Amino acid sequence: MKIDGVAWRPIWAAEDGESVEIIDQTTLPFAFGTKRLTTMAEAAEAISVMRVRGAPLIGVTAAYGLAMALRDDPSDAAMMAAYGTLHATRPTAINLRWALDRISAAMADTAPEDRFTAAYALAGVMADEDVEINRRIGAHGLTLLREAAGQGGRVNVLTHCNAGWLATVDWGTATSPIYQAYDEGIDVHVWVDETRPRNQGAFLTAWELHQHGVSHSIITDNAGGHLMQHGEVDLCLVGTDRVTATGDVCNKIGTYLKALAAHDNDVPFYVCLPTPTIDWRVRDGIAEIPIENRSPDEVLCVDGVLSSGEIVRSRIASPGSNAANPAFDVTPARLVSGLITEQGIVDASEAGLAVLNRM
Repeated sequence: MKIDGVAWRPIWAAEDGESVEIIDQTTLPFAFGTKRLTTMAEAAEAISVMRVRGAPLIGVTAAYGLAMALRDDPSDAAMMAAYGTLHATRPTAINLRWALDRISAAMADTAPEDRFTAAYALAGVMADEDVEINRRIGAHGLTLLREAAGQGGRVNVLTHCNAGWLATVDWGTATSPIYQAYDEGIDVHVWVDETRPRNQGAFLTAWELHQHGVSHSIITDNAGGHLMQHGEVDLCLVGTDRVTATGDVCNKIGTYLKALAAHDNDVPFYVCLPTPTIDWRVRDGIAEIPIENRSPDEVLCVDGVLSSGEIVRSRIASPGSNAANPAFDVTPARLVSGLITEQGIVDASEAGLAVLNRM
C-alpha cells in the first residue's frame, strides 16, 4: 500500500542483511517514523509495546526476532530461550506461536553455523507469503461487496480495531476486500470504530483509508448498533487474533458486542483471516484462549497532539480511579456469518473449517 503516493510495508529486511526495519506505529497518525530492530530483545520490545501489532505482522516480526537471536547464538538452548521471550510478549495472537514454531522446526535439520542465514531468509519468505495470502483474502471478500453494491449503490462497511495493512505485511485482512472494491470502482464507505482504549481504528484504520482515498467516518465504539438499526450498515468486516477449530473468534475487545448487534439486526458479520490464525488445538474459545490484560494506563489516559505538533499523553479518567483492561473478547461461532480466508469463504464451524488445508 502507499503513504503519500510511496509504496511501503510495515516491516522489511534492512540493507545490512542482519536486522529488520519497521514503521513505528506508536506515533501514528500524528507522526510517521521508522525504527531499526537489531536484536531479539528489540523485536520483543516492539511487539510488547505495539510498535508493531496485528496478528500476522506480530508473527513475521517474531520470526525475524528469532533469526536475530540465532545470529548472536545459534545453539538450541539460545533458540529455546528466545522462543520463550518472544512468545510471552503477546499471549493471545496465535500467529506469534505459529511463526516461532515454523522457524524452530526449520532449524532442527540446519547446522548451527547456517541457522541465522536460513532463519532470516525464511522470515522474508513468510513476509512475502503474508502479502499474497491477504491479497487472496481480499479477492474472496470482494465478492460480498460486489453483491452488496447491487446496481451501483453505496456499500457501507463497519470495521473494528485495525485489521489493515499496518496489521499485516500488506493489504490487511478486513481491509483487503475494501481496498480491492475501491480500486475496482465500487462506491464503498467505511464506518471506523475508534476502538478504545488504544484507538487503533481512529488512529490507524482511518489513517490508512485516508491515505488510500477511501471514504470513511470515525464513530464511537457504541454507535455501531444504532447505525445497524437504521439500515446504515450493509456488512461488518473484522479481523481476528485467533480462531478455534470450531469457529469461535477472538478479536479486539468490543468485537463480541458488534457481533451481537449485527445478529439482532440481520447484518452479515464476517471475519477475515489467514489460515495460520486458526488454532486447531483449541475448541472452546471462551474457556481456552488466554486473554491478554494490558496496563490500566491505556484506559485511564489517551494520546493526542497539540496544535504545536507535540504528542502528549493526557489522563481522561477520574483521579484516584483504577481500570481493568482486557484486550480481547471471544465471539461465539453462532454469531459469525462466515470466515473469509485465502482459501475461500467457509462456515464458522468445525465442518466449515475442515475443508481448509492446514498451514
